[in-house]
Amino acid sequence: MWFLTLLLFIFILGIIVLVHEVGHFLWAKKFGVFIYEFSIGMGPKIWTKKGKDGINYNIRALPIGGFVAMAGEVYEDDKEVPKERCLCNKPVWQRIIVMAAGVINNFILAIILLFVFGIWNSTTFDTKINVMKDYPMAEAGIVNGDRIVAINNHKVHNWDEAQIILYYKNKSENYNFKIKHKDGSVEDYKITPKEEEDAKGNKVKVFGIVVKQEKTKGLWNKIKFAFQKFWSIVNVMWLTIVGLITGKISVSALSGPVGIYSVVGQSMKYGLLNVIYLVSYLSINVGVINILPFPAFDGGRIFFLIIEKIKGSPVNQKFENWCHTIGFILLMLLILYVTIHDVINLF
Repeated sequence: MWFLTLLLFIFILGIIVLVHEVGHFLWAKKFGVFIYEFSIGMGPKIWTKKGKDGINYNIRALPIGGFVAMAGEVYEDDKEVPKERCLCNKPVWQRIIVMAAGVINNFILAIILLFVFGIWNSTTFDTKINVMKDYPMAEAGIVNGDRIVAINNHKVHNWDEAQIILYYKNKSENYNFKIKHKDGSVEDYKITPKEEEDAKGNKVKVFGIVVKQEKTKGLWNKIKFAFQKFWSIVNVMWLTIVGLITGKISVSALSGPVGIYSVVGQSMKYGLLNVIYLVSYLSINVGVINILPFPAFDGGRIFFLIIEKIKGSPVNQKFENWCHTIGFILLMLLILYVTIHDVINLF
């Protein structure tokens, strides 16, 4: 079983990385950028082939990323390459497209897969709930069919958003719920959750909420579901990032390659549709993370290009290189920390 999980894990990461890097690759080729190498994976090469276009196509040992090595990514670093084929000498708008294409590809893949998932599992997309008898929500007077409008002053539009807000660290024992009743009236409630133990013996807060989602029919509803779910996951990613920055979510809550491997194993148990959903979810995650304006990410490079456009001249090359190098080191340290934490959790 572990071997099948490992193969599926490598396949899933490979597909997501391949789709991402193909975006960079195709647009770089279209704009005439000189490309040295197209690689899936990191670390030592385990397979390589030189194409008729002179580009080295490689598969590397570690399935945790990939890259397209282009001439002049920051400045003219190879005098043997014609100046007009260096990325740094292309118009800013072309460079932004090359940098953003990977993220766009990840988002397109996710929407397609969410549509496939929705063919069998598209549901209504709101915060209508049912409540469990003898639990805090029901005891407060909230009834079946009511809708959650906001939690702790955070507006919520669907259950995905509601879950991440409930996951935020809360200094008070009470949670403030804004509830819209079936007659249209809106009322505020202070709810103190019950504390129970889950199957693993961990203490969890229970409110007594049952999500009321109904299956939908028709092609339009399937398409609508794909886009709604896409934006919902993007928004949850944003709320997670905000939570990490503000300290409402611990860094230990993040998952690295080991954590993803565990989730892949769990998804396999529930069938192909769950695996399809997982791929779409991870593809969105890769896209959102990469578009952040942080050095070493695609978004960081786009950020420097926007500065270049505004000021009318390139950012100091050494400074930009140092920023990307430091950003990459910090990213590797974060991955190392998260991976160690994931391994500890396995035992």
